[in-house]
Amino acid sequence: MTNRPTKDEYNDYYGKYMDLVPEGDLLHSLSQQLEETTKKFSGLTEEQETHRYAPGKWSVKEVLGHIIDTERIMCYRLLRFARGDETPLSGYEDEAYVREGSFDSRRMSDLLEEYRAVRGSTLALFKGVPVDAWTRKGMANNSECSARALAYIIAGHELHHGKILEERYHV
Repeated sequence: MTNRPTKDEYNDYYGKYMDLVPEGDLLHSLSQQLEETTKKFSGLTEEQETHRYAPGKWSVKEVLGHIIDTERIMCYRLLRFARGDETPLSGYEDEAYVREGSFDSRRMSDLLEEYRAVRGSTLALFKGVPVDAWTRKGMANNSECSARALAYIIAGHELHHGKILEERYHV
């Protein structure tokens, strides 16, 4: 998929994610992210895995858990919209998901296994979405969004957190 979503396909909030996604084939970018993210998180020490750059901020493991949870939620939305389901969907509270996810108590290898499984499922879903379904829209968190925009949000969201990991966590 190389056709980027237009601004009328997503809430302005997501523009910051869209801007991070490189031009070109989105499936290729998502596959590259899979490799890069796995490599980034694989070589960390236990101290690095639970590091927080400031009090009250998420640990590195929690950031990865948040990326996983958000991808699952955005894929669910994408599936619903692509299949023509017009039922409005609620938002989700990412802080609660991280708090209840207990990511710091898990092994990094287990989180990475889950990340790889989720991304593999994402890629398989995207490969099966019919061309005309990518522009179908639905409502989530009181905002209209297309299936295509959700795919780009997934990629951009991970890139956004990757930048934060580099700049603030030095990972």
